[in-house]
Amino acid sequence: MISLGQGGYNPSLQAFGADQLENEEELPRTNNNNSNNTEEPKKDNKSLFFQWWYFGICCGSLMGVSVMSYIQDTFGWGLGFAIPTFSMIASILMFLCGNRFYKHKHKRNEDGNFFEDIVRSIKSTVSKLVNGRNNGIEYTKVELELQEKALCNNQDEVIQHEEERVNPLRDAKIILRLLPVWIMLLMFAVIFQLPVTFFTKQGMAMKRNIGNFKFEIPPAALQSSITVSIIVLMPWYDTFFVPLVRIFTRNEKGISVMQRMGIGMFLSVIAMIIAAITERKRMEIGKNNGEQLLSIYWLLPQYILLGISDIFTVVGMQEYFYSEVPVRMRTMGIALYTSIFGVGSFLSALLISVIECLTTSKETHDNWFSDDMSKARLDKYYWFLAFTSAISLVAFVIFCRFFRERK
Repeated sequence: MISLGQGGYNPSLQAFGADQLENEEELPRTNNNNSNNTEEPKKDNKSLFFQWWYFGICCGSLMGVSVMSYIQDTFGWGLGFAIPTFSMIASILMFLCGNRFYKHKHKRNEDGNFFEDIVRSIKSTVSKLVNGRNNGIEYTKVELELQEKALCNNQDEVIQHEEERVNPLRDAKIILRLLPVWIMLLMFAVIFQLPVTFFTKQGMAMKRNIGNFKFEIPPAALQSSITVSIIVLMPWYDTFFVPLVRIFTRNEKGISVMQRMGIGMFLSVIAMIIAAITERKRMEIGKNNGEQLLSIYWLLPQYILLGISDIFTVVGMQEYFYSEVPVRMRTMGIALYTSIFGVGSFLSALLISVIECLTTSKETHDNWFSDDMSKARLDKYYWFLAFTSAISLVAFVIFCRFFRERK
């Protein structure tokens, strides 16, 4: 039920929120002296929206793993589940109360309803195949009426109206155009799953004491370092990183969406290399010194690097899949973005199953993912992910050389 609910409202809510800034002026971030170019501020607004949207998601996630975990352990699961339930009910009521103030995009379609458009497109395609014509010209009866103002003054509205017309073949081409990037980001989604799985398993085999105290840090607690790094560093992206990079790129946003995703993918490769080196060091200390273990704090660099990579890649993915589709397909665009992590989770499970089968020893039945961390080889798995992610990054860079943004 939770999966169905999140799958229904997540893409729609995010696309709806971004649509509210469609005709807004520049957000109060920095002073923009370029008043002649109105296109760049609009794009910058969308980038800021997705950036702070993810910031809010991370804040809520941090409260979930900290405050709500404490309430559930102290006062019971009943209260722990009741608080999110009432919070969701309150958010729904707030959404309904503010509904009249939101901007709604009304579909303008003079040619009929949705199903009539699909039938018309199919008939047109069949007619072209039968008659051997491929000129793509369609004739439509239009009833003209004299207006006080010229009808063709605003060419952007005409183009937008054409985009809102349903055309299954054109829609399929749009989705296929996004498919290469979707595939190349799957390895990033696989790495995205590691903090809650093998990173935590690493921490269980490390020294978790704070100084000389007997208190031990829960291995899963380090997962919050990713969220904390995003919350702390996200404001710095707009305050320091963008103005600095803008000096060299002369781009209003500092870097393009594709460059932003590429930087995040590169940082995820570095995080995997650091994770492999750290795991190798842990195994060597465990073998040479027996009871002496490597401190769990050595895992912080790979956690923090993944948090920084999320600032670049995840926010870039949201903006890319939103902006590269027509207005009426923006919810589908955000759904494509969220599906990357769902498919990436299944791909991660498949990779683990295949590698476990290939690396299992017939004598000892040990493999790379053995429960005995002295015999497991997570370092090799991290090197494998670093290698495959590097291949995806190289393919992504090559693709970007030929990619042209949708206008």
